Amino acid sequence: MKNEIQKKQIAILGSTGSIGTQALEVISENDSLFEIYALTANNQVDLLIDQARKYNPEMVAIGNEAHYLQLKNALSDLPIKVFAGADSIAQVAEMQPIDMVLTAMVGYSGLKPTMNAIKAGKKIALANKETLVVAGELICELAAQHHVSILPVDSEHSAIFQCLAGEGNNPIEKLILTASGGPFRTKTMNELEHVTSAQALKHPNWEMGAKVTIDSASLMNKGFEIIEAKWLFGVSPEQIEVVVHPQSIIHSMVQFVDGSIKAQLGMPDMKLPIQYAFTYPERLKTNFPRFDFNVCSQFTFERPDLERFRNLSYAYYAMEKGGNMPCVLNAANEVVVEAFLKDKIGFLQMSDIIEDVLMKAEFVAKPNYDDYVKTDELVRVITRELIK
Repeated sequence: MKNEIQKKQIAILGSTGSIGTQALEVISENDSLFEIYALTANNQVDLLIDQARKYNPEMVAIGNEAHYLQLKNALSDLPIKVFAGADSIAQVAEMQPIDMVLTAMVGYSGLKPTMNAIKAGKKIALANKETLVVAGELICELAAQHHVSILPVDSEHSAIFQCLAGEGNNPIEKLILTASGGPFRTKTMNELEHVTSAQALKHPNWEMGAKVTIDSASLMNKGFEIIEAKWLFGVSPEQIEVVVHPQSIIHSMVQFVDGSIKAQLGMPDMKLPIQYAFTYPERLKTNFPRFDFNVCSQFTFERPDLERFRNLSYAYYAMEKGGNMPCVLNAANEVVVEAFLKDKIGFLQMSDIIEDVLMKAEFVAKPNYDDYVKTDELVRVITRELIK
């Protein structure tokens, strides 16, 4: 009984997504150390039911309230508390017994639950990059105020975090984020005009959800990561460089002021950074696939092409502009990605519309939470009008 009490209680916000399901695998493989306290999802109620029956959490929440009765009835024979609605997910993140909250929700929806978890003093394993993209300054201030650790789960930021371990206050010259280049790395502008959402969803190296996979194809995912890196590691935009590394073995690098570079390498498997966030500063033995230098003997690097993949330059613009501009970028991107997945617009049109929105949206230099909410709402309206 004593060992049960010592298990780390984890809430997974977004348990039915790619990160959430892999996190549950990590927990299954280390069930003497971790226990699921809460699971949440937005729409995938059938998978959430399966997860709840397998892991028997204290509570579950579904964002889409239309699924509440189905979820409640399916779990009625178990002592699991069932909730519904976005507010319920945000409240679940505050629950007293929780030690760590894995924020694996997609997009803007992760902001409020992450804020609630920080205010409640929970350690954050951050897989929802949009939280720092939208409101990085606000989140960092809250984390400092409540003495909360934010541990990165993104493979690139986990790599930087690992490279910085043991470096103390040694000054950083620059962070080098690697990008696979996505499935369209070698396509011409003419070819990009005709690519489909089905083609964009076939990432060469990583298994991810639809939204993140499209963002990877357009390099917006890397754009969000540079903004996230600025807040996580306290560097200026000029200190963040992106390099295309198609093999996806070097997950990112740190260059120090003496010119030395540290890199973190490994197979493209998200379970490693998830587990590292759960166990930091300890490393647990795993049976994850190992990299074999004899099989892959060449690493190549390229500059990202900002003419074919303009979203990366828009992210640098939003980061340097500051204020609510990254929030504008995120909201516009969420709307255009949804439209592209429904074949309403083409691949290159996503960037055209985002550029237009960045020019039209109202700039707020020092936004508060209400400003972020208002910006998100208004930008979605503007973007949808441009798509019609």
